[in-house]
Amino acid sequence: MSLKRELQQYAARYAAEQERQGSLRDGRSSIHYPALFLFVGDLVAPAVSAVRQINRLKWDNEDGVVYVHIGTEQQKESGEQSRKEGRMSAEPHMHASYEEMTGGSSTAPNDDQVTYHHLPLSSYQAQRPSKTLRKDVHRSFHESAEALFGLNRTMRRVSNRIAEYGRLYSSFDRIYVTVITRADDPLNVLLPEITKLTETILAQSFKSVQTDLHVLVSEMEQVESFGYASAAGLAFLRELDYMQSLDYTFSGSLLVTEDGISIPVTHAAAPLYDLVYVLSDKNERGTGVPGGWIENAEIICRICLLKNRKQDEGHEARAAISSTGANTYNNTSFKNNIRTTSDQHGYASAGFAEIRRPNKPIALTVLYHLYRYLLGRMQQEPDWSMKEKLAFFGLDAASVERKVEGLLPEDDLISGMSGIMTHNRSFAELKPLSLREAERALYGEGAEAYFRDNVVRPVQERVRERSSSGSLRRQAEQSHMERPEAGYFQWAAWSGGEPDSVREALLALIRDKAMQLESARALLEQRQQERVEDQPIKRAFFRDKQNVRNLIDCLLERVYVPKVDLLRLEHGLHLLRIYDSEMEELHRFSREVTVSLEALERTLRAAAEESIAAADEYIGQNVMEYYGKVTEELIADLEARRGRDVWFEERYMGDMNQLAAIGSDRLLHRLMDVCRALLLSAEPLRLPFEEELLQRANVTITYRDRDVLTRDDLFRRLYRTLEEQAVVRIRVFDYTQEHRYEEKYFFGDHHSAFMDYAAHAEETSRIYKLGVVYEERSSGVEKLNLMGGFHLEDLMVYRNGKVYYDSYTENGYELHPAELLEKLSPLR
Repeated sequence: MSLKRELQQYAARYAAEQERQGSLRDGRSSIHYPALFLFVGDLVAPAVSAVRQINRLKWDNEDGVVYVHIGTEQQKESGEQSRKEGRMSAEPHMHASYEEMTGGSSTAPNDDQVTYHHLPLSSYQAQRPSKTLRKDVHRSFHESAEALFGLNRTMRRVSNRIAEYGRLYSSFDRIYVTVITRADDPLNVLLPEITKLTETILAQSFKSVQTDLHVLVSEMEQVESFGYASAAGLAFLRELDYMQSLDYTFSGSLLVTEDGISIPVTHAAAPLYDLVYVLSDKNERGTGVPGGWIENAEIICRICLLKNRKQDEGHEARAAISSTGANTYNNTSFKNNIRTTSDQHGYASAGFAEIRRPNKPIALTVLYHLYRYLLGRMQQEPDWSMKEKLAFFGLDAASVERKVEGLLPEDDLISGMSGIMTHNRSFAELKPLSLREAERALYGEGAEAYFRDNVVRPVQERVRERSSSGSLRRQAEQSHMERPEAGYFQWAAWSGGEPDSVREALLALIRDKAMQLESARALLEQRQQERVEDQPIKRAFFRDKQNVRNLIDCLLERVYVPKVDLLRLEHGLHLLRIYDSEMEELHRFSREVTVSLEALERTLRAAAEESIAAADEYIGQNVMEYYGKVTEELIADLEARRGRDVWFEERYMGDMNQLAAIGSDRLLHRLMDVCRALLLSAEPLRLPFEEELLQRANVTITYRDRDVLTRDDLFRRLYRTLEEQAVVRIRVFDYTQEHRYEEKYFFGDHHSAFMDYAAHAEETSRIYKLGVVYEERSSGVEKLNLMGGFHLEDLMVYRNGKVYYDSYTENGYELHPAELLEKLSPLR
């Protein structure tokens, strides 16, 4: 897995921990009645994991929410592409995706909460949409006993599963069903059948079933198939207008028993859905929504919570103190207010914004600053003399001498040479000769051979063994265990050959040793040319053999002892050159490690900056600067309490040099664990979002600076930012909309001063209903804007799709079931 992916998951996990009210100790809301989310169509597949993940983070009793996705048998293939597109479009989403939280795929199999039901429709076997696809889907479903029976069985299992979660809810009298579909998905032609079957089965367990529909329209991503998608989307909107008419009725034999007996299901004259929300990937201003249509999952979840929230008496008592305390959401009132003057059912849309601590950027920024500090510690040069540096590598004079002596045989071979057999020569014969000539006269090649076999050859063998042993690196690793302040950065610097480096000192030693060797060779040559008669040999009168023995002792002392010294110098020089080669290799190795360590720092900073850039410009301001100071203070405090080397204890970072040598991924894993354990859980990172944002906004302000942001300034900016970002997610022609009705709701902490400010802001001038939903949360504040009262023909997507609808119809495309076409109102 790439380092970037690892960092994304790390940040997502931290953000999820904060959302789960871990260190912030936020309280999560609970829903009052059971809830079922029903996703219809292959194209809406990415929303399943998105909605579930949001609810999992926000709802305390989410374990009892059930999700059903109804698709076709081709969902595994075509849905995979949809999920891919959904994940791409949801990339800027501030919450952790299902994949980021679990490290796996969003295409999880059925579990206790999520059921994937595949309709076996023959109309989906074609490789590309036919001209009668929507019509064929409707026909195939009604002609397939298997499809209808399978859907019956699935929904009954779902109903039983919901019943098992009864203990998680305050009341089991009602169930809220939220239907979600894409306007251009052919499967939504079956919405009446799927909705009524679901309601009928659930009504056997609940006294009341309230069903809302959320229609997702996509205007941004229609590039390859914009024509047919627009036509199909408009076809569905026409059918939806019919389903939401006051005189809409439905009748069909949808209930099927295990014996194949069909039981009719009817719907009396009334709109099919309690409320219909239309949400696009463009907002009311006509600009694209970051995150695409999948971002509307946030709105869907907040609307469901608003309508089905369990009331907390303590919080509501506080809310009652404010003038807006009574302005809780009332579904009946909202429906009545969006009903048009012609008594036609009105449609709704919504916008959503949230401001909170930028948890992902915080996690990555603190991680970066911690690593930057530790890297600085690793790069810090110890105040050592050159002698200490040489000793670290075992290159000081005493260590080198010991190693050279270790190459030579331990026996006194020079004295042993005195026992070599000699030729019978008189001292008188030897006296006029040079020492070299005298040696030849006495020993022939015997002395040279003996010296070569018993001294030179063993030394050469030991040198060859040492030349491939990598002893310099082993010595450095051993010394590092005793003196850990010298790691790869010091190794790389000291072995690089720069002035005052160990490598330079080693090269100086090699030059000195080479000069000594040349002097020793010259001295030996000079002695070998000396004459015997000039040597200080003790002479015994009339004892020739004793004089020859004294000459042999002189020869060994004057020639072979220097030869041993010469051998010592030669192989000492050779050993130093081996160390020089090993030092070059050590430099390459240590430099590779230090380069990877420096690259990791750049990767961490880039990840933090990228995450900061993805956050809102205002909310993400000064993250790098502020959390740099926070991290610095936390480090100083921790070291003051537990010692400067706390980071390098085995339970934390341990030996970072060893980790770095293994690989950047291992080092990063340990770093993330340490950061979570020692820094991210600290008190300065638990500030309420208002206080955190205020301090962060002023972190670059100097003393006596007039630009200091006050709390009131901050509240005004927050209020304005929330309103600007909570733009309704649908484009409507304002001049054709008969009635526009708005309600706006803040979700935030009941202790928050900003929530009190928001409750009373524009109190005398607002023309919309304002509500405040108090929760136990200090991590942020949210705003949900509801708008309703428009007709479908008021939508830009309706008007833009009309030309494609007309053209496809004229070209032989049948976009509606035949029995439904005659019931639809004419295009407006």
